[in-house]
Amino acid sequence: MVSQEQRRRQLAREKFLRQQQRRTSARRKARMRNSVIASVLGVVVIGSVALYTTGVLKNDDDKKTNASADVTPSATPSSKAPDPCAKPAAGSIKKETWKKEPAMSIDTSAKYTMKLATTCGDIGIALKTSAAPHTVNSFDFLAGKGFFDHTKCHRLTTNGIYVLQCGDPTGVGSGGPGYTIPDENLKDASLKGNKYPAGTVAMANTGQKHTGGSQFFLVYKDSPLPPSYTPFGTIDAAGMKVLNKIAAAGENTGAGDGAPNATVVINKATVTKS
Repeated sequence: MVSQEQRRRQLAREKFLRQQQRRTSARRKARMRNSVIASVLGVVVIGSVALYTTGVLKNDDDKKTNASADVTPSATPSSKAPDPCAKPAAGSIKKETWKKEPAMSIDTSAKYTMKLATTCGDIGIALKTSAAPHTVNSFDFLAGKGFFDHTKCHRLTTNGIYVLQCGDPTGVGSGGPGYTIPDENLKDASLKGNKYPAGTVAMANTGQKHTGGSQFFLVYKDSPLPPSYTPFGTIDAAGMKVLNKIAAAGENTGAGDGAPNATVVINKATVTKS
C-alpha cells in the first residue's frame, strides 16, 4: 500500500514533470517564432552586396545567376492555391548599384506617394516624408532609376509575422543598391506594444543599426516585431486587397515562410510628389 507521504511525493513529481513539459513546449514555440522573424527580415550587408541570412548564405554562383536573369515567377503555384496574378511585363532587371546614399533631393515638407504596379494589382503607399526623409529620398532615387522594375517579391511569411518582402533585384534576398541608409522613425506612434500594424511598409535590415538598403516589407496583418525597422509608409485600401489576395495563395514551403505561390512582380515602381 502506498503511504500518504509516498503519494504526496508522487504527485509532486508528476506536477514537476508537467511544468517541465510546458516550459519545453514554450521554448520550442519561441525558437520557431524567433527564427521566422529573423529569417524573413534579416539582411547582411558586406561591401556593396547585401547577403540574405537564413542560417546559410547563398553561394556566389547562385547570386550571379539570379542577378543576371530576367524575371521569372517566384514559385510554381500549388494546386490548392492557384496563382491569382498575371504574367510579368516584358523587361529585365537593372544591375546598377551605387557606393553612396543619394544626396537629398526631395522636399521634406511635401507629401509623396509610391505606386507599386504589380502583376497582382496596384499597391498605393502614402510615404512618411518628414518622419523618414532619408528612406523616402532613397526610394524616390531608386524608383527614378528603375531599380525596382521587374523585380519579384521574394518572400511571404504567414506564421508568427505576416509580411510580404520585396525590393531585391536578385529575387532571392541577396541584393541591394550598394549603399545603406540610416534608421528613422522608430518611435512612430503606430508602433505600440512591439507590433507593426497591418498596412505598414517598413525597411528590412541586418539586425544592426543603420543597415537598410532597398529591401522592404509590406505588413498585411498585425505582426509582433520590435521597433527596429524603419516604418516609412502606409498602404491604401486597394493595396491591402492586393496583399490579402497574395497572402491567401500561400507560400511554397507550407511551413509559413517561403516564396509566395502568387507571381508577385513589381512591373513598375513610381514615387510622386503630391
